[in-house]
Amino acid sequence: MESIGLQGILPIATIEDESKAEPFAQIMGENGLSVIEVTLRTKAAVSIINRIAKYFSEMVVGAGTVLSVNDAQTAIEAGARFIVSPGFDPKIVEFCLRKSVPVLPGILTPTEMQQAVALGLEVVKFFPAEAVGGLKYLKAVAAPFKSLKFVPTGGIDQSNMLSYLNFPRVLACAGSWIIHPEILKTNDFEKISSVTRKSIEAILGFKLKSISLNANSAADARKALGQLEKIIQFPIIGTEDSLFSKTNTEELHQSYSGEYIVLSTNFIERAVAFFERKRILVKSDKSHISGGAPAAVDMNLEIDRFKLRLVQA
Repeated sequence: MESIGLQGILPIATIEDESKAEPFAQIMGENGLSVIEVTLRTKAAVSIINRIAKYFSEMVVGAGTVLSVNDAQTAIEAGARFIVSPGFDPKIVEFCLRKSVPVLPGILTPTEMQQAVALGLEVVKFFPAEAVGGLKYLKAVAAPFKSLKFVPTGGIDQSNMLSYLNFPRVLACAGSWIIHPEILKTNDFEKISSVTRKSIEAILGFKLKSISLNANSAADARKALGQLEKIIQFPIIGTEDSLFSKTNTEELHQSYSGEYIVLSTNFIERAVAFFERKRILVKSDKSHISGGAPAAVDMNLEIDRFKLRLVQA
């Protein structure tokens, strides 16, 4: 559940061709996603889960559209690390809890939420989200159940996911917009890769806060920024403050000593997780804490003398 939350999105895949298991998992990993859901809607689903679990040890694969205890058992034996069902079936939930396997049952009503709390669940699937009133309905119906977090799905895509993610009770958004079945049929993995990158870009919302340096010109700063964009695989938008050089300085709202590329982000903990999936770790001794939450974090990455600092937008 923590991995799903740090990722922010849970891609849902319905795959008919078993041979597409490996390229699908590879393209997800290359674009910064490590948790995926494969639905049991096809005859090949169990074999696909098994192949991903076997050959991609760093990928957390779960089984979706689980409709019975037998489905859950088969998926777990194949290598599924979590179970997702469209509705609330206490038998499936209790079976998964006995197996110590995380389970996301679908809920919609206060009655189902109360049942989930009674069974000790902390995270549930909210389905079908948009069809029943979307975020407005979720905020209203979730209010009495302070311990529950939600993974909304159903009508959610890149256009509306940020509004859900900005609600603190939402752990992540799930959906098939990243891995649309029709795209899989055409083997257009570049399209899947592009949609994945754009979704992550929208969630993290990296913006250039400043580039601070002691150099002969701002050209060095722009060069370093270009190298960083290649690392994160999508452009850094906006310029809220300024570039610095020896001959051209400008006062900032905040002061940053040293040579830094400073990026603001919508969700600093998700941004840190994004870089850690790329083996770029936090400099723990350089983290800046404000009010118990990270306001700024220095990453263990240098590009042409520039250190990377993330700040919460």
